[in-house]
Amino acid sequence: MSGIKRAVLFAHLQDLDAPHHLGPAIASVTAATTEALIIVLVSQLFRTASNRIEQWDDVQRLLTYVYVKATKAAQDLGKVLLDISVVLKDPSGSFPSNFGNGMDMCFRIQGDPPVPHLPDSIETLPQVFVVPDKVIEMHQQHSVRVAPSCDTSALSYPVVALGGTFDHLHAGHKILLSMAAWIASSKVIVGVTDDELLRNKSNKHVLESMAVRMERTRSFLQLFRPDLEYEIVAIRDALVVSMETLPGAASIGKKRAAESLPPLRTFVIDVISSESEKLDYEDMEMLKQTKLSSTFIRDWIVKNAV
Repeated sequence: MSGIKRAVLFAHLQDLDAPHHLGPAIASVTAATTEALIIVLVSQLFRTASNRIEQWDDVQRLLTYVYVKATKAAQDLGKVLLDISVVLKDPSGSFPSNFGNGMDMCFRIQGDPPVPHLPDSIETLPQVFVVPDKVIEMHQQHSVRVAPSCDTSALSYPVVALGGTFDHLHAGHKILLSMAAWIASSKVIVGVTDDELLRNKSNKHVLESMAVRMERTRSFLQLFRPDLEYEIVAIRDALVVSMETLPGAASIGKKRAAESLPPLRTFVIDVISSESEKLDYEDMEMLKQTKLSSTFIRDWIVKNAV
C-alpha cells in the first residue's frame, strides 16, 4: 500500500477503555499514510445526550491511547509531520458532506459493522480491511471505574474556554482541544498566543504565524465537532487546562474574583503527563517514548531542513 497520502480509519468501540486490540491496526495504517490520517472511533457512548462530564476521565484516556499509539508509530518511521486527528462519532449522527474530500483510502476494521450515514466522498474510496488483535481483545482487562476527577453535576457546559500557542498542531494540542469541545454544548472560545509574545521561542523562524495557528485550530475543531460554534481569538493571557499550566488557571480565578466575576469551572488534562496515574504501565511507557511537543517538532524541522 504505497502512495497513500491521506487516509481515514473507522473503528467501532463497545466501551471507553483504551482499545489495545486496535493498536496493531492503528500502527499499520499510520505506517501506510504519508500526509494526513483521520481515525474515526464510532460508539453509541458518544451521543450528545450522554453525561459528558462524567465521561471526562475515560474519554481523555481513550484519546490519549489512540493519539500516542499513532504518533509514536509515525515518529518511529521519521514521519514527524504526519497530521493525525481522532474523531469520536455517534453512529446515529451524520457526517459533513465534505468529510473525506481529498482522501486516498478508507481503512476499516475487519469484523466491524458498517458505518451508517457515510458521505459519497467516503463510500467511493478504495476500501481496505485491517485485522484487530483478537488475542489482546479476548484478554483485555477492562478498567476499574473510579470516582470522576471533576464535578459531574452538569451534563455539559454551554461555553468552554481554553488557550495556548498551538504551533504545529500536534496530538497534545488536539487532546486538549477535543476535551474542551467534548464538554461544550454550544460554544468553544480558544485563545491563541499572539506572535509578539513568542519572540523568545526556540527556532522562532519555523514557528507558524498566528493566522496559520488560528486556522489550523479552527479546522481541527470543526472536524471534531462541527455542531458547535467556535470563536478563535488572539490572546495575551490564557486559561490553559493542563497540569503544567494549572497555576495560570488559579491566577485567572483570583483576578475574576477581585472583579466580582463568577468563578470558572476548571477541567484538567492530566493523562498526557508522564507522571499521570490514570494510565496503565504499558500505556505510560509508550507515552514516555512519544514526544508531544511543538519545540520537538520545530527542532526536527530545523535538523532535517524541511
